[in-house]
Parts: sequence; C-alpha cells; structure tokens
Amino acid sequence: MIATPSRSPRVAVAQFHCAGSDVARNLETIGSLISQASSDGADLVVLHETATTGYFIADALDRLAETDDGPSATQIAEFARANAIHVAVGMAIRDGARFYDAQLLFAPDGTHLATYKKCHLFSSERQWYAQGEEAVVVETGIGRIGLSICYDLIFPEFIRKLADLGADLVINSTNWIGDDFQRQVWDWSGGTVTSLARTRALENGVWLAMANGIGPEQGFQSLGHSCVVAPSGKVLASVGEAQGFAAADLDYDSDELERWRAIATYRSDRRPQLY
Repeated sequence: MIATPSRSPRVAVAQFHCAGSDVARNLETIGSLISQASSDGADLVVLHETATTGYFIADALDRLAETDDGPSATQIAEFARANAIHVAVGMAIRDGARFYDAQLLFAPDGTHLATYKKCHLFSSERQWYAQGEEAVVVETGIGRIGLSICYDLIFPEFIRKLADLGADLVINSTNWIGDDFQRQVWDWSGGTVTSLARTRALENGVWLAMANGIGPEQGFQSLGHSCVVAPSGKVLASVGEAQGFAAADLDYDSDELERWRAIATYRSDRRPQLY
C-alpha cells in the first residue's frame, strides 16, 4: 500500500536526441535530464520510447535489448534513487525468446514498479517485437499512473481503458517521427502530436504527459514537442524542439478541476450501446 500519496505532483517530460546505439552515452544524457528535473522539484520525469538505444534497432535487437532488470534498467533505477524521483523510460527489452517495446516505471527509492509492453505495434515494428497483451495502471506515491507507448495514443479505446481502470495520469513514452513527405505534404508535425495528446486528455478527463525524442535518425526526424496536458486539453508545459525538459504542477482534487468536470461530462454521457 502507498501511504498518504501526493495528490498534487509536479510532472516533467524530457526529450533528447539519441546517440544511435551508444547506450552509455544515452544513459549519461538520461541521467543528466533526470537530475535537472529533480532539481526543478519534479516528482516524476517521463522519457521517450527506446530512449537507451534509439528507435531503428531491428538488426541489433539481439545485441541491444536487455531484460527489464538488466544493466540499463539498473542504472536508471539508481538515477531515480539518487534523485529521489519517479522515472518512466522507454526501452527495448527481451523476455525469454521475445523482444518488446517497453516502458519501465521506477519509484524514488529505485524500486522497479512496472514494465508495460507496447500493445499497439506500428508498421514494421510487428516484425521486430511481440505485442503486449495488458493495459497497465500502477498505484504510486503520486497517484494512479496509466502506462502507454507512442502508437497506443492513436487508439482512443486504449486510453479510455486506462481511465476506466482509475488512472489519474496517463503517461506516453513516444518517438513520433516524420520524413519530408509526411511533414511537408500532410503537416505531420509537433503541433499535430500535441493536438493528439490534448484530445486524449480532454475526452477522458485525465492528466497526460507525453515525452518524445528529437533529432534525425535514418532519414526521419523525431518531432519533439513533449508536453504535459490538463484534463481540459490545456497544454501546461511543452519543450518544443530543443533538448531539455518542461514541468507542470498537477492537482487531482482542485475545486477548479471539479468545476470543469461538472461541465465536461464526456465519459458519463457516452452511449456505448449505440457504438
């Protein structure tokens, strides 16, 4: 049981450009960002998808994927403990003979709280990873946290499931990427993915923190715009396109939030028998 959990945590999202498959260098950057977020007073920092290795690692999974208690996870757990902060991070992991695109969550004492395995695999990811089969909401010292990775955010039913399981806050470790065609012809941009985060928060009445990568990788550009969003869809903090972090204070029980939810009765107004 979590004793007297905080109902008003400060939540940070951090983003950086992965140094290819240079795990040691990426861990060094992750450690620095965790320290910066902690110094800013954050209770939780969220980092992006496959943050220890970079995204395009299909031909190197056997070498780069680790168990969720392996060297990289152990190092990040130590970062969490040394900075007394919750940490969520995306990693490629192995479990037996299978590989998973995963999100790990650590407590401020370094305890490994959860491993979420990505349930919705995008495009060629299906050739690399096995699918996760479980929605995960974790009781923590800063409320109930629903875990998700990148493409999961496209599926409203999945984020609704996390809300229905009692999530106060949904976190998303992502690596939204685009090439010239996607960006120039279809305006697939940081603004678009921010709007997606805003919509998922709004329609479910939950807080949402999305952490993305930045920079080029194999002809694609990571879009950045990591953000923290209120249950109204209001963007409380955003990093833009630079390396760094942004943080916002949440209040799960404020009078203003109760007033908003009295107006925005979206979930109770659903008529699923018609859908």
